[in-house]
Amino acid sequence: MEFPRQLSVYQATAILISTIIGVGVLPLPLFAVRAADTGAPLVTFIGIMVAFFGLAVVTKLGMRFPEKSIIGYSEDVLGKWLGRIGSLVLIAFFAVLTGLAAREFGQVVITTILPETPLEISVIVMLLLASVSSRNDINTFAYIHVFYLPALIAPVLIIIILSLGNASNSLYLQPLWGNDPSGMITGGLTVAALLQGSFIITMIIPFMRFPQKAMKATIWGVITAGGVYVLIVAATLAMFGPEELKNLLWPSLELARATSLPGEFLQRLDVIFLVVWVTAVYTTIYASYMFTAHSLSQLFRLRDHKMFSFCILPLIFIIAMIPQNTLHMYEIVQMVGRLGLILTILYPILLYVIALLRKKKGRKRSE
Repeated sequence: MEFPRQLSVYQATAILISTIIGVGVLPLPLFAVRAADTGAPLVTFIGIMVAFFGLAVVTKLGMRFPEKSIIGYSEDVLGKWLGRIGSLVLIAFFAVLTGLAAREFGQVVITTILPETPLEISVIVMLLLASVSSRNDINTFAYIHVFYLPALIAPVLIIIILSLGNASNSLYLQPLWGNDPSGMITGGLTVAALLQGSFIITMIIPFMRFPQKAMKATIWGVITAGGVYVLIVAATLAMFGPEELKNLLWPSLELARATSLPGEFLQRLDVIFLVVWVTAVYTTIYASYMFTAHSLSQLFRLRDHKMFSFCILPLIFIIAMIPQNTLHMYEIVQMVGRLGLILTILYPILLYVIALLRKKKGRKRSE
């Protein structure tokens, strides 16, 4: 199936950044500190490097098969049925990711903003918004991500800069490798799992005007989003310290609450942060929902993905309602995320190695 070449490198980069920065922003410092105490920023960096390695392999595959997504070229590499089974497992995984992201959104909303609102209402509203949005074409999809990108990056950076100047203590960041480095690997994998939304690049490359420049979008996307993640972890750790941070469910939100503008013009920035976070959640869920629907249309050889926009909604909603409470939800998120690395890192590596051995390559298309 051939796709119209519409997306620029900047649009691809914007999609990656706004997809990576999402629901994981709130619990990220907690996951990192539990793994390595004062080494949380280093754990975050390690996780970002692991995620970047997997994303680079996916991008190389996309550049090798510039006219197909992973749903298409997996059949070329593995064979029809093995490729379809792999694609089906991948689609199911992203449906689960979408459901868990929607559940986390609903949990935060009923805890911090609308305590009287039923959880189901908060979740279904976000899923309906993603479902309706996913009926748009790839060009509109890219425009939405480009439009919201400045609103995601600028406020977060401002809050981080202000927090570092308020009551931060650099001693909380020492030693850099943490008091107990034994949790570095597990923590790094947990952080890497939070960046799995970047797998959307495999859907984007066939629509890029210059697919051979996809690696540029990947590098800048990971540098920008990863840099924001490292700064958030460092700022929260410097503000609260490792021991207090372990008792906070959503440290990034507490960081915004503890930060104020100079002159006490605005003493609590958590309201602004929550608005930014809701926007980030929307772009992330929108991307994973779009990937699920679009991949299903390719799996069944359909030219349009719109029919799946509403078909998969009930299934994703059921998945979102499986966790019994907030703690159970984060246990599932971490478990599913780590297992998902097999699909988002090891599976693409397997495809790439087999493609090299079998000398499989997509047809070059004139730009």
